[in-house]
Amino acid sequence: MDPIHFVIFVVRALLQALIFAIIVSAVLSWLVAFDVINLRNRFVYNVAHFLDAVTRPVLRPVQRIIPPLGGVDISPVIVIIVLQGALSYLIPPA
Repeated sequence: MDPIHFVIFVVRALLQALIFAIIVSAVLSWLVAFDVINLRNRFVYNVAHFLDAVTRPVLRPVQRIIPPLGGVDISPVIVIIVLQGALSYLIPPA
């Protein structure tokens, strides 16, 4: 395996993991908002804190540009579309 293929593999895996983390973070925030689960549970709090720490640096610039529309934050959708575009067009298929 060439070193360049390995780098492409790692970058692709990291971008896919980031997309997964954004989706899980959004679903978790909905579950907390609708009081299905609460953050008083230590495990839920730790998971939510970790996902927030991972996704905040990516979501925050988009949130500064596009405010919530009707109380709904669409920045995760925009970031996922951009990341999918990066995966599809900028990184060659394996």
